[in-house]
Amino acid sequence: MELTITTPALLFPAISLLMLAYTNRFIVLAQLIRDLHTKYRLEPDIILSEQIDSLRSRMQIIRNMQVFGALSFFFCVMSMFLIYTRTIFLGHLVFGLSLVLLLISLGLLILELQVSINTLNIQLQDFKKDINEEV
Repeated sequence: MELTITTPALLFPAISLLMLAYTNRFIVLAQLIRDLHTKYRLEPDIILSEQIDSLRSRMQIIRNMQVFGALSFFFCVMSMFLIYTRTIFLGHLVFGLSLVLLLISLGLLILELQVSINTLNIQLQDFKKDINEEV
């Protein structure tokens, strides 16, 4: 298989947009945690505590998504450099590594989505409890 310098370059826009999306998720969650923490300090509640714990784990997953995405980007650039310097075999290996790191990052995205759904279910517990009390 012929790997040219343009092959890894094709991943640049995808990885950049992915990193932007990860950063936006991180910023939104950070603000939500701050808001919920303030609310919890004023009026402690088990549901708020569970939400904050779930959001904390989501933040850790997002951090790992960003780390693996950044490493993928790094090794993608490194493979371009190796191809440029005609170190083709090593360039292939490094490009393969960048793809594996990108896959790990995307796998973590799926995990984070699952945790996100669980967090929403925690939020909806009190809603279901309120409806049952009204009936």
